[in-house]
Amino acid sequence: MFKWIFQYLGYGGIAVLKVVLHTMGVKAALPRYELYFYNVVLCMAMLWAARWIFDVSSSNSNRKTFKSSVQPGWYYSGRKMDTADVEWMMWFSTFREHIIFALSGHVIFAKICSLLAPQYRSLVFMVYGMLAVFSSMGWAYVTLILSHCVLLYSISLVKLRWLCFVAGLTTLATFKMEPFISWQAGFVTGNFDLRPLLFYGGCGFTIMRCMSFALENCEKKDGNYSILELLKYNFYLPFFYFGPIMTFDKFCIQANNPNLTRKDGEMWNISLQGLLHLGVIMIVAVLLHFMYILTIPSDMKLLKNISDWALVGLAYLNLVYDWVKAAVMFGVINTISRLDHMDPPKPPKCITMLYVFSETHFDRGINDFLCKYVYNYLGGKHDNVLDELIASLCTFGIAALWLGPGWVVFIWAFLNCFGLNFELWTARFFTMEPFISIEMAISESMSRRIRAVFNTFNFWTIVLYNVLALNSLEFAKLVAKRLLLKGFPFTTITVLFVTYCLIQLIKERERRQALIDDPDPIPPPAPTPAPTVAPTPTDPSTTQTDGAAAAQPVDPNKQKAE
Repeated sequence: MFKWIFQYLGYGGIAVLKVVLHTMGVKAALPRYELYFYNVVLCMAMLWAARWIFDVSSSNSNRKTFKSSVQPGWYYSGRKMDTADVEWMMWFSTFREHIIFALSGHVIFAKICSLLAPQYRSLVFMVYGMLAVFSSMGWAYVTLILSHCVLLYSISLVKLRWLCFVAGLTTLATFKMEPFISWQAGFVTGNFDLRPLLFYGGCGFTIMRCMSFALENCEKKDGNYSILELLKYNFYLPFFYFGPIMTFDKFCIQANNPNLTRKDGEMWNISLQGLLHLGVIMIVAVLLHFMYILTIPSDMKLLKNISDWALVGLAYLNLVYDWVKAAVMFGVINTISRLDHMDPPKPPKCITMLYVFSETHFDRGINDFLCKYVYNYLGGKHDNVLDELIASLCTFGIAALWLGPGWVVFIWAFLNCFGLNFELWTARFFTMEPFISIEMAISESMSRRIRAVFNTFNFWTIVLYNVLALNSLEFAKLVAKRLLLKGFPFTTITVLFVTYCLIQLIKERERRQALIDDPDPIPPPAPTPAPTVAPTPTDPSTTQTDGAAAAQPVDPNKQKAE
């Protein structure tokens, strides 16, 4: 049957069936008692793993290897605090007053300009941003940034995409490789703890913004954008040091829009979002006093002696913490930009919600940039295996350059690139016979369960790949060895079953969201039968016709088909 459908409909038929099967997988419902069971299993497993990590943290707080990163915390708690993440400590302890002061000034000036002269607010953003950068990093740093902007703007006037890419990536490489890093860093004077972070953050995001401007200028049919537009785009303070990247076409439309209106309840949502981020910061501070999830992975001797549950929980919580840090950082910045009537990129998707490689993007701004200018541009419709391979290789090549060339980054990029392409190959393979016939024959709920089994292995593959990038190669190898070899079969099966429960809960959340975004159409009411009028005896022709129709037998197969 399906062979005939394919032969009749061709590739369009395959596409239709893929959509149908995808809908089956997304909107398929499970019994309520089954979902309750998954919730109970997942909560018990999380509490059990947290208990192991808490015990390891409490019993090893005085180790010699912990002295540099586990330091006295809140006095009234009586516990030490994990301070291994220097970036978090600088943001929310040492320099929080400076960051709050700079962003508060931006909000005040932006609000005044929006009320008095909204048509000039993008210019005010630029002036305030340049003054803030000058006061924090000095005139030499501002001059360095301006020189890169002028260089890439001049190249964009040629309107050759490949030349803009080559120039942009070469300039980005000068901030990722020696001796160019030291040479350019020597122009910046001053010595304070946050200076290296601000230096590399501002320079890296500046190059990406200049590349976006140059590529959009190549697409502009009539004339060129002015360099003033580039400076407005680059020196918007909330995005300057820490991102996210908003492509130039979106920023230009939003920043130059003089009609500033808000939707109903938008200010309430912005205020609620700000309070939510404040609450998350406090929760993270509490957890870092009771579970040293950042320090323990650096002690390989201790890791070899802890239980399997503690090790697996550490790997998972390290990724969750890194997502929380990124979500808070981007969330605070996005809240400021929403006050400026901007629509910034969303925070990164939680690692807990990821079970496919096509959604494992840490930074949605960088992801939008790479998808628009590299991945979708080279991959087209993503239905050709070779084009998809070339597009993904180029995408992860630029991502590796952005993160900084190194063996760990190269291994991470290769594994994620392979995972992304393997998903495409698998999807194309399962659109062939007899798999489509099997899936159409089974129920939607059973199809969802089978998909969740495969997604379970995919989930831990994503976890191990990202643990490699966030921690170390040794830690990732130890987790994989303990999970797949030493812990087999009990630990392996138990962890995979708990992950299966998690995948099903994620799918349930996606199912509910899909029903909200694309509700199923309500079937039309059944048509009421028309009243039968008895023929008059004075019309013999009508009587003869009705009698023949009544005498004709009804084909049951035809009635079933109708």
